Amino acid sequence: MKILLTGASGQLASDLKIHLKHHDLLPFSHAELDITDAARLNEVLERMRPDLLINTSAYHRVDECESNMEKSFEVNAFAVKRLGELCRKLGAGVMHFSTDYVFGGERSVPYTEDDAPGPLSVYGASKLAGEYLLRNALESHYVVRTCGLFGVAGSSGKGGNFIETMMKLAREGKSIRVVSDQVLTPTSTTDLAKKCAELIETGRFGLYHITSDGECSWFEFAQTIFALAGLEADLKATTSREFGAPARRPRYSVLENRRLKELLLDDLRPWRAALTEYMERKGYLKP
Repeated sequence: MKILLTGASGQLASDLKIHLKHHDLLPFSHAELDITDAARLNEVLERMRPDLLINTSAYHRVDECESNMEKSFEVNAFAVKRLGELCRKLGAGVMHFSTDYVFGGERSVPYTEDDAPGPLSVYGASKLAGEYLLRNALESHYVVRTCGLFGVAGSSGKGGNFIETMMKLAREGKSIRVVSDQVLTPTSTTDLAKKCAELIETGRFGLYHITSDGECSWFEFAQTIFALAGLEADLKATTSREFGAPARRPRYSVLENRRLKELLLDDLRPWRAALTEYMERKGYLKP
């Protein structure tokens, strides 16, 4: 299969390149292909004519999105709509990634693909709009919602990921405040990429939740990172209200991989196991 990959220098795309290497893979970094550049996008797709486009490009600086609504919707929604329209003309499919932040977090049991979204932030609203616009533009789509990504390549758009931020602050001896009232599932991009590669082989288009197994608060995630690294960090729990981030986050945004279960593909590792492997690969694991 000929697969065109956008955002190819990001942490998820870096792992997708590994798990899709048996395909005819055409990776494009943001510098090489900005998905908001309609003319360039059309030119590349017409020339390459992929069977599937995997879009990992996104504007995911959640707090910045609050004051950059136009950019947020242009990247996360309108550009995605154009991707779908162009791929429909070419007879190609699209795999696009969304977020747990499409939910409002008003419950305490995992969200399934059938639960009604209710985003609290501009970021969440723009990602949900992107889902709807893609689904309306193209039947041959995979929309994959995921959560709390961490990958060895880091997140180029954010200058690292949560683990790297925690390690940096601890090594600098900084006081670290992390919210304890937001519950999620940290998810390995290695495991997500592997599962997406398996999903593509099924040809079963639709909406999927794909995350690692289990759940924790961001504070518990930080505690586990430091325990694995053997670091005595100055870590304190705080609340979302006290932390005062510009964008509202869901209190609970754990996703259930229900549709993967229906395909007998829900065998993702617990997040702690994936985190331990990550720490070992990065050389952070306590001897």
